[in-house]
Amino acid sequence: MTFNDPTSSIGTLAYEATIADLQAAMAAGTLTAEALTMACLERINALNRAGPCLNALIEVSPSALETAIALDAERDVRGPRSPLHGIPIVLKDNIDTLDDTATTAGSLALIGSRPAAEATVAARLRAAGAVLLGKANLSEWANFRSTSSSSGWSARGGQARNPYVLSRSPCGSSSGSAIAVAASMCVAAIGTETDGSISCPSAMCGVVGIKPTVGLTSRAGVIPISSTQDTVGPHARCVADAATVLGIIAGPDPHDPATAAAAGHVRPDYRTCLQADALRGARIGVLRSDRFAGFGRHVEQAFAAALTAMRDAGAHVVDPVALPDELLTFNEAELTVLLYEFKATLNRYLASRVPDPQAATPAPRSLEELIAFNEQHAEHELRFFGQELLVQAAAVGNLDDPAYQQALAASRDATRQTLDTLLYEQQLDALVAPATGLAWPIDLIGGDRYPGGSSSLAARAGYPMVTVPAGMAFGLPIAINFIGTAWSEPMLIRLAYAFEQATKLRQPPVYRQWIVGDE
Repeated sequence: MTFNDPTSSIGTLAYEATIADLQAAMAAGTLTAEALTMACLERINALNRAGPCLNALIEVSPSALETAIALDAERDVRGPRSPLHGIPIVLKDNIDTLDDTATTAGSLALIGSRPAAEATVAARLRAAGAVLLGKANLSEWANFRSTSSSSGWSARGGQARNPYVLSRSPCGSSSGSAIAVAASMCVAAIGTETDGSISCPSAMCGVVGIKPTVGLTSRAGVIPISSTQDTVGPHARCVADAATVLGIIAGPDPHDPATAAAAGHVRPDYRTCLQADALRGARIGVLRSDRFAGFGRHVEQAFAAALTAMRDAGAHVVDPVALPDELLTFNEAELTVLLYEFKATLNRYLASRVPDPQAATPAPRSLEELIAFNEQHAEHELRFFGQELLVQAAAVGNLDDPAYQQALAASRDATRQTLDTLLYEQQLDALVAPATGLAWPIDLIGGDRYPGGSSSLAARAGYPMVTVPAGMAFGLPIAINFIGTAWSEPMLIRLAYAFEQATKLRQPPVYRQWIVGDE
């Protein structure tokens, strides 16, 4: 069974159009932000809760169209503010806004309060003239709640569905952001990553994702997991669009001390990195591991073809490069770091929320109160899986605990040293690896059948990674990750763009119910 893809009120322009295409049309007077926003709203109406029922968005901003109309009037008088002027963008529902949408991490618990301030990334997008279209569904609490969760499920948004094969997982936690971009419900979206939460949904939903160096983009006003691993980045249908959005949201922010180091590294416009011949002469190391075997032979074949394309484009491919297997997957040291940091940062965040005096149930002000809320509302919050990670986090000590300090050294510090040494000694511009396996069947009762991924290396180090479509199998997307050292976004964008232009492997979704050959 395949659902028909709806046409928009402005024809094929809105579907799969790039930011550059849309800005050119608006400059020529053949398109307005109002018409573009209306086209996105029509697709949301047709695809989100109707038709294939993607459940990508939790809510749409009632003022989005009004904002677009005002931006059109401003363009006529003053010209565009930035490359994002009039461009509809969706935010993950863990990014604070002070508009007519809530910020809840997908949880019913936060309906009884509102953020104290708007997230810096949201404010920068508004200042750039973007139309903030609404809030995307996600794995509740950014998937740091249960060890047997179903990616893309939240109590507020329900189960998000992969737009390529609806019975398959979209991965998480930035599920809705990737789905909305893939299905052209918006032009671009913002996700967050602690370990794989931008990369995995990008890979399984056939879009580009940029996971920046920790500190390149502000986390102020973002519901946290980890002070050392959390980062905010874009999803888009092409590398050029992702680079455009990154240039708007990147840079120092006094509300996030980790961004101070970005002052010497941020670029005002990452579109200057879009070089189609960037693979020529590049040295790229190929990560190999037995742990990647679970991705399956179709992913292996697509990865081999991707390496051939890089060689054909003039890259020097160093295959293989060796790293300890424990650095390539989520491990106990990383879990320990996340548990400690989640407790500290979430308690601080929850205490900052402003209560709603009209709320029937007060919103939790601490991790312990959140756990109690979920227990009291178990029929909604704990219907499919539990909250083991919340309970574990509540039980750990403070950040001055030696157990935390030792885990941080074993996780972040050791990974950085090993990765930087490898890149330096072999004179590599970047590493490349398959992103993950094919999307697995959604199973709300049994949870995810995640085959593993290549995100943990960059996640623990706090280093950047770009995810790019690299093929299809059974109607499901396959992707690769380019991984580099700190602040190497310009190089990774160059390589990803050159690979994308050489291969052009992304295909739009077709909303099948089952995998190809099983209908």
